[in-house]
Amino acid sequence: MASTYSSLSLHTTPEKFYIEAGDDGANEVLAIDRVSTEMTLIGRKDVPPSAVTRPICGIMGTVRLVAGMYLIVITKKRKVGDLLGHVVWKAVEFDVISYKKTVLHLTDNQMQDNKAFLGMMNNVLNTDGFYFANDYDLTHTLQRLANTSPEFQEMSLLERADQRFVWNGHLLRDFSTQPELHRFACPVIHGYIVMKSCCINGKVFEWNLISRRSCFRAGVRYYVRGIDSEGHAANFVETEQIVQYNGAKASFVQTRGSIPFYWSQRPNLKYKPKPQISKSGNHLDGFQRHFDSQIITYGKQVILNLINQKGSEKPLELAFAKMVESLGNGMIKYVAFDFHKECSRMRWHRLQILVDMVADLQEEFGYFLVDADGTVQVHQEGTFRSNCMDCLDRTNVVQSLLARRSLQSQLERMGVLYVGQRIEDQIDFEKIYKNAWADNANACAKQYAGTGALKTDFTRTGKRTQWGLLMDGWNSMIRYYKNNFSDGFRQDSIDLFLGNYAVDEVDMSTALHEPKDWKFLTLPIIMVVAFSMCIICLLMAGDTWTETLAYVLFWGMASVVTFGVILFNGRDFVDAPKLVQKEKMD
Repeated sequence: MASTYSSLSLHTTPEKFYIEAGDDGANEVLAIDRVSTEMTLIGRKDVPPSAVTRPICGIMGTVRLVAGMYLIVITKKRKVGDLLGHVVWKAVEFDVISYKKTVLHLTDNQMQDNKAFLGMMNNVLNTDGFYFANDYDLTHTLQRLANTSPEFQEMSLLERADQRFVWNGHLLRDFSTQPELHRFACPVIHGYIVMKSCCINGKVFEWNLISRRSCFRAGVRYYVRGIDSEGHAANFVETEQIVQYNGAKASFVQTRGSIPFYWSQRPNLKYKPKPQISKSGNHLDGFQRHFDSQIITYGKQVILNLINQKGSEKPLELAFAKMVESLGNGMIKYVAFDFHKECSRMRWHRLQILVDMVADLQEEFGYFLVDADGTVQVHQEGTFRSNCMDCLDRTNVVQSLLARRSLQSQLERMGVLYVGQRIEDQIDFEKIYKNAWADNANACAKQYAGTGALKTDFTRTGKRTQWGLLMDGWNSMIRYYKNNFSDGFRQDSIDLFLGNYAVDEVDMSTALHEPKDWKFLTLPIIMVVAFSMCIICLLMAGDTWTETLAYVLFWGMASVVTFGVILFNGRDFVDAPKLVQKEKMD
């Protein structure tokens, strides 16, 4: 496998960027013309001595904005750990550098648009959770990597990467077409990685958790639900748990993703908008496309549907069950478990009902195991595909329980645990395990919903606490604000970053200047004035109590009616995406 360069220096002149490889034996320099945007390889001797030099940690790629092309580089990285002898890095800081030396050629409106687009790019880059490795393919599971051809092994990281998880794939599009540049192009995944060295019974082993967030149908909580026409599910995350001990390695893979048919839940100022199942579109066709690809990639599928079986979520559960039945695919098994009903009133021990319900299936699926000699002992024959409404809080709790059960079997087989020992009784490791899964929940939640996950007190401690309930309430409030008043910008940022929206170099007009409806400013002002007058009338009483009551009732009624009108027209007041209007916006 051709690795990417791990030591880079950026030399900048008014005409060109020179990115020099500093690895042992390397003599290549990537030259990027700041006018023609052409990229070529030259030798070190061709770098002008007058160039301004600084070290960089990697290249994210290039993007075209209103002002022209920009180079995005990683300026700071932090070591996460070692995976099978390969260093895994977390990209911590980035820089977005303009090819143009000035923006004076732009009009005022274009400068404002360019500033907005730069803000969007930085919004995604500042979202925690970008990881890369220079000599290891982080986009694939251990099992996928073990089942590859010699030709695949010789490919560059960029060529062989699973495109579902390469978050800078669009930014590297110009590198992809020039194979000679691939050693400068490092695929970056988005999600969460934790690597811990652990000890049980005096035996030291490596325990790793990798969550890979798909860049297909990526977005934010309420604006991206269901699937697209290709069968890609919203908030799809592949989570792999890896154990290494004495040269042997084992892996257990689970997936999560939005309910895979056409539905939406657009924000409208209500705390919990009602889900809407699309009346158009061939649901079964998209449903089949989704599961066909899942079966090809992962084998048999067990769907763990954790949503409520009453209220606004009930129609989704009924539709999901009906589609599985209509598909009639023997490779798919459907399990519905009303998480909130079963675990209400702090009865979290009832999650064991679900674990026991699927225990035989988990035994049948097994896990991937390679012995110290490199011989594959067993393959994982299928995966659990978990979902709730957001595929965050409830989903993560259940995934952590299934992963623990698999880990119990793996550690026994590797000889780390003695017969009869339980992971739950290994206090030091159990603390590491629970905190890592809770951190995984927080990372996935921040990337999709904008806040940390709910119910992480159970994941961390094994029980529900009053403090955990308070924190859930706080996070729910923050989610409400972000989902209604800032997620449109976040969705636009993701669409720009992933190439779902491209700035046209010929037609510089953008969708950023949609005029607001008159209601957007008028009604909130009326409501605030009416409410303020109501308070003033209460504080400054009139000559008689009847006069005061009349004023209070008038202004109070005015504020209530205005608030009702705002709520009725809720969609006009939320921060909606502007750049991409397609099926994700149903």
